[in-house]
Amino acid sequence: MNKQQGISNFKLNTLRRLNPPRRINVAGMRFHFIGAGGIGMSGLAQLLIKNKAIVAGSDQTPSDVIDGLRQTGADIKIGHRARNLGLGTNAVIISAAIKENNPELKLARERGYKIYKYAQMLGELMDCYEGIAISGTHGKSTTSGWLIYVLKQAGLEPNFIIGARISQLGSSSGAADSKYFVAEACEYDRSFLNLKPKIACILNIEQDHLDYYKNEDEIVEAFGEFALGVKPDGGVIANGNDANVAKVISMLDARCSTRIQNQVSRIKVETFGLDENCNFYAKNISLNDGLYAFDVYHNGKLLGATRISVPGTHNILNALAVVAMAVSAGLEHEQVLELLPGFTGIERRLMLKGQFGEITVIDDYAHHPTEIRASLAAIRQRYRPRRIWCVFQPHQYSRTRFLLDDFAESFKLADITIVPEIYFVRDSQSTQKEVNAQILVGRMRANGTEALFIDGFGAICDYLESNVTAGDVVVTMGAGDIWKVADEYISRLRRNS
Repeated sequence: MNKQQGISNFKLNTLRRLNPPRRINVAGMRFHFIGAGGIGMSGLAQLLIKNKAIVAGSDQTPSDVIDGLRQTGADIKIGHRARNLGLGTNAVIISAAIKENNPELKLARERGYKIYKYAQMLGELMDCYEGIAISGTHGKSTTSGWLIYVLKQAGLEPNFIIGARISQLGSSSGAADSKYFVAEACEYDRSFLNLKPKIACILNIEQDHLDYYKNEDEIVEAFGEFALGVKPDGGVIANGNDANVAKVISMLDARCSTRIQNQVSRIKVETFGLDENCNFYAKNISLNDGLYAFDVYHNGKLLGATRISVPGTHNILNALAVVAMAVSAGLEHEQVLELLPGFTGIERRLMLKGQFGEITVIDDYAHHPTEIRASLAAIRQRYRPRRIWCVFQPHQYSRTRFLLDDFAESFKLADITIVPEIYFVRDSQSTQKEVNAQILVGRMRANGTEALFIDGFGAICDYLESNVTAGDVVVTMGAGDIWKVADEYISRLRRNS
């Protein structure tokens, strides 16, 4: 989309000047959370408590998250039992992992309590604020965390719920006396259609969650519906270099042309990217010690120079999205560019765990072929290792099966890739029979990648201890519990140092 199309002079009214949102009227109401220990669920609970609601609930296992909720006044039980559900509950909130046979959910239905899925409640709460929702196949958590960091440093103190801990803020969620609300918008199960934000961001669109979506076209259509859900005086920030995002922009143009005939205002769109056809774009990009610096332009006008402190070319695009959203939210561009380099990342995203005897250990959340390629390239640029040892835990049998060929090709920037068994998430028994880690390793070897299957985290650490040498980087990678390998390997390195 050309920067002159749509609304080339787009800038949302400064959020600070907008009328305050309607207050959340939950004081004294009782909410029961089933699966309260999840990152998103605990964030919702904290926000409700901040607004004087009474929160109870349960989770299967104890955790620091549960301890934190209890410290704020929530009554969280360990284990799912019908007796956990108190009389007088006004609403029950369930995580995506809760099945219909859950005893607390069954009793809630028998009693006729109002039941919300996590995404539905997130949408209810966002509707009370000036919402900013960040969507995309990749980069949602990093970009959301980056925007939250910039807004907080600028003094705007947003409420927020994202899917990873922001290291510099010490949390994945925050409740503030503010009218701003920043959240990730997840496309799985079309859950992001529950969100009606003031600003909707689309970072990228690729094939994923093919256990739910029929094909890529259906995914693009869902993103289009999400973008159409912005509030009437809101807008969309979109990746101008992504072919599927371009289809969404075309969809918005077509739908809005019809709406205009019915006296409905056009949805405002601004693009970001690496060429001058985008509204916000980067030029004069340079790489310094594995990190990027560049100039930022808006509609052909130089806004200024900036740099980023997180590695990888993909983070240039994430940074541009942050600039576009922050400026659209009313911040001065000079302040945004000044604050941008202060962000150092979120947990499990190219996270440096430690360096011991010239061995570097990193943990990363990448679980999609595109993310794997981007992370490995960033590691090579930033650390210039002698060898990269990638310990990759595939996430979901269905994702592995649907994207098997892409996975097999995506590890070429690693020198050795170790693969344990696939991490089980909502997979059917038939899907588990169709693919396994050994099949993936065989396909990787056929594609020219040095790869081996090792069953068990302890055995993986044994192998690393015997083979990794000075100058190497070890990266644990995946959306499951593969981070445990990094922690155990680091413990062994410390003992041996």
